[in-house]
Amino acid sequence: MSIKIMHKRQIFKVSMLLILGLSVFICIYALLNYNDSTVSTPNNIEHRMPPINARNQISGDGNQIHGKRFPDVNSPQHMAPQNGRIFGMNISSGFKYAPLLTTYSIIFLFLFIAAYYLFIYKSKKINFDNEKMLILILLCIGLLLRISLATLVEGHPVDINIFRSWATSAANNLFKFYSNTMSSDYPPLYIYVLFLVGKIASIPALSHYYTILLKLPSIAADIATSYLIYKLARRYLSQEISIFISAFYIFNPAVFINSTIWGQVDSFFTFFVVSSLFFLSEEKIMLSSALFTAAVLMKPQGIIFLPVLFFELIREKSFMSFIKAAASALITSAVIILPFTSSKDVLWIFKLFSSTVSEYPYASVNAFNFFSLLGANYLKDNSILFVFSYHIWGIIFIAIITAFSWFIYIKANSSLYAFAAALIQIAGVFTFSTGMHERYLFPAAALTIITFIYLRDKRLLLLFCGFSAAIYINTYYVLFETFKGINSVIYDPVLILTSLLNILLFVYLTKILFDIAVKKRTYTLNVSNLQSHKVHTII
Repeated sequence: MSIKIMHKRQIFKVSMLLILGLSVFICIYALLNYNDSTVSTPNNIEHRMPPINARNQISGDGNQIHGKRFPDVNSPQHMAPQNGRIFGMNISSGFKYAPLLTTYSIIFLFLFIAAYYLFIYKSKKINFDNEKMLILILLCIGLLLRISLATLVEGHPVDINIFRSWATSAANNLFKFYSNTMSSDYPPLYIYVLFLVGKIASIPALSHYYTILLKLPSIAADIATSYLIYKLARRYLSQEISIFISAFYIFNPAVFINSTIWGQVDSFFTFFVVSSLFFLSEEKIMLSSALFTAAVLMKPQGIIFLPVLFFELIREKSFMSFIKAAASALITSAVIILPFTSSKDVLWIFKLFSSTVSEYPYASVNAFNFFSLLGANYLKDNSILFVFSYHIWGIIFIAIITAFSWFIYIKANSSLYAFAAALIQIAGVFTFSTGMHERYLFPAAALTIITFIYLRDKRLLLLFCGFSAAIYINTYYVLFETFKGINSVIYDPVLILTSLLNILLFVYLTKILFDIAVKKRTYTLNVSNLQSHKVHTII
């Protein structure tokens, strides 16, 4: 090894360790100086705002529930901030850091393009002497920076306070949670997580960090998903590509804006979805079915992915596989649901799902998609579009999308296409179905990367960039409109262009997968990118 290469190796290693050390310092400093503005916020916030499932009971004027008036959900004055605060939370910090977040996102985009050019287009080879240490450092930096950033922005003013209320209620009496908490529309799985958060936050020394603790499960899920992406990539791809795609998930603003800034739980949900699809691709039906069931029992959106499990069961043509999947699903459901059943009737979980699904009877709920492009954001889904209502059109589109994903799965005839089929499901349903929220496309980022790992078509990385941009813009725009007190975003160029982008991305996705599965035409990586070759060592 030449002196020049050894010198580069040492510089790179020292640089990474310095960045890690700086991240540790920033994290400790941020935590020591953290001021949780929600500490004094009453925990019974569900009594200060209409229960989530009460919107179905709104009377004709649109803002009267059970005889009590609340702000109209379509009014720009809904949740209007008072003295820079919404429900006791200081929202000024969100605006203060918005320009920095935008700047970072632009830099990230250019870095992605540069890395794509070097490692994908030019097939640049850089062999890492201590690859495990490098990925560990990147994961630690991603975790530390997320915790630091979580201290700067309190999060979505309503969601954070609701999670806080639920965590406190669950910690007080977990198995009476659904009897004691009138506003809860979440299935039981995440309530267990909130129970742990509530218990930890009840420790006096940690109660000051309640909001950070609420964000921590999703932050951890970001890191876990990044590591899973890396491990899967190393099966099929070179060191450079594996580290490249993992790093770009770790530091992707479309990923951490959801978990770290907003404070939502889509990252946690996505980890269950990705894990279930991984076991499905490995043809481990029982584990996959258990995790699919867990995903559905965390968020009803998990139902979007269930057809993929059905596709694989049909492909295997094994009655025993059906029995195993059903048994695993029933056992998982029983373990998660039964502890909450002592004070409820037998059908309570079905009533909860029915109530949750019917909560938002709108063509779109701030999702930048096909219906929002038509100007139907927060328009009742029973309104007529041409011949049918928006709701019926949504069902028709879901049927077409599911049929197409099944067609691709049949043509591919491989469990390795589980992620591809799941990507079609989530991207298609988000773009063309009703009742979609701005965050529901979130799993598409991880699914696109893992689909790329299995299918190794370079176009999927460009698709990942596009989905990341669409997810980020939709989430960012809605979050910062909420900080202004606006619940329903207006029909403007941002909504129009991002909605068009999502439609184009879905069309491009269908073309790519049709090319690969049907035409057997793949724009693959160079052979040198599919395995490691020692060119020079930098760490």
